[in-house]
Amino acid sequence: MYGAILGDMIGAPYEFDRGDKTKDFILFNPRKWIRYTDDSVMTLAIAKAIMLVGTDADERTMKAAFVDCMQDFGGRYAQGEYGGRFSGWLKSSNPQPYGSFGNGSAMRVSAVGWMFDTLERTREVARWSAEVTHNHLEGIKGAESVASAIFMARNRCTKDEIKEYIISEFGYDLSRTCDEIRPTYHHVESCQETVPEAITAFLEGEDFEDVIRTAVSLGGDCDTLTCIAGSIAEAFYGVPDSMKAEAVKRLDKEFIDILDKFDRDFRLIPLIYVEPIEYFPKEIRDAYFNEEEQ
Repeated sequence: MYGAILGDMIGAPYEFDRGDKTKDFILFNPRKWIRYTDDSVMTLAIAKAIMLVGTDADERTMKAAFVDCMQDFGGRYAQGEYGGRFSGWLKSSNPQPYGSFGNGSAMRVSAVGWMFDTLERTREVARWSAEVTHNHLEGIKGAESVASAIFMARNRCTKDEIKEYIISEFGYDLSRTCDEIRPTYHHVESCQETVPEAITAFLEGEDFEDVIRTAVSLGGDCDTLTCIAGSIAEAFYGVPDSMKAEAVKRLDKEFIDILDKFDRDFRLIPLIYVEPIEYFPKEIRDAYFNEEEQ
């Protein structure tokens, strides 16, 4: 989930078209307020909910956990940053979905892309995570498409395979380049005008940092767009340790604990046997191989 959180943090200062639409900027500029927003809070709430009830939970149990965790975190973190209808939902004693197709369903779903071992189950739980608020078809589609892209990326699918699947399953137009999107793109908060742009930024990026820079350069709802792009980029490229450290500096302990547990117990990473042992990601070496084997 570090990819989503870093995208949120780095994109936040440029939200509402406050950037210069360039890739050339200081990632953690001390002159700007680099912080997490509601995007990170809800991302972590979804992850915590699944951790609490387990990955085999049924729809009713899972949805109840999503509601409980989002209302809990939403009442304690990033107050004042939530949209009007969602703010009302957070405070409601009987929260009901309200037909939203906003990009909130897509920006909070990243944990789902990591926690399940089939694409079908990934899409199912992504749909449930959306439906508690964003039960409009476009809101559901946004969540399912992002979780699907993450699942495919972590399972070593190519960018072409991911692109083809997203187009065929969800009907998004991914034909435009970022250079074509950038000049006329503006702040908009719908899934259908955020998710395709975020996926395009991922497809064009050459590494994790480049995806983040590319997403920020598009402008618009920059924290959410970059949160989505970063969540997919993490699954494809991984996240540099130096950037993770920058995120940790800006997170509450409760969030760090969730991230640690997520990485330790819930993030499913495919194991492909290769030699030498150094080819394994560090987290796999640390978890599965002792010093003598290395």
